[in-house]
Amino acid sequence: MNRLTVLAIGYSLLLTAFIAWPKHQREVHTGVASWYGEKYRGRTTASGSVFNPDELTAAHRSLPFGTVVRCTLGSRSVDVVITDRGPFVEGRELDLSKAAFEKLSHTDAGLINVDWEVIK
Repeated sequence: MNRLTVLAIGYSLLLTAFIAWPKHQREVHTGVASWYGEKYRGRTTASGSVFNPDELTAAHRSLPFGTVVRCTLGSRSVDVVITDRGPFVEGRELDLSKAAFEKLSHTDAGLINVDWEVIK
C-alpha cells in the first residue's frame, strides 16, 4: 500500500468513527425531587405559562425553560418539561407537578430520590 492509500483509509475510519459517535452523551444526575400541586393551580410560572398540576411539568433552578427531563425511580419513568424555577429548599433538585410525581410514587412519599437526565 502506498502512503496515499493508507492516509485515505485512516481518514475514512476517523470520519466513520466521528459520525457514529453519539452527538450528546447524556449525563444522569441523582437528586431529591418534591412535588407541588393544587395550591399553585392557575398561577403563572416563571416561564409565563399557567401552572396545571395535571400536566407533566417540573421546576428546576437553572435548566432552560422547555427542556425535557426524564425522571426515573426504579422501573418507572416520566418525561417532564421545565416550566418553572425552584425548588427553593436546600437539598432538592426538582419540583415535579403532582401528575408527574404520581407517575413515579404516591404523593404521600413527599420526597423521592430520582435519577434524571436531560433528553431534549
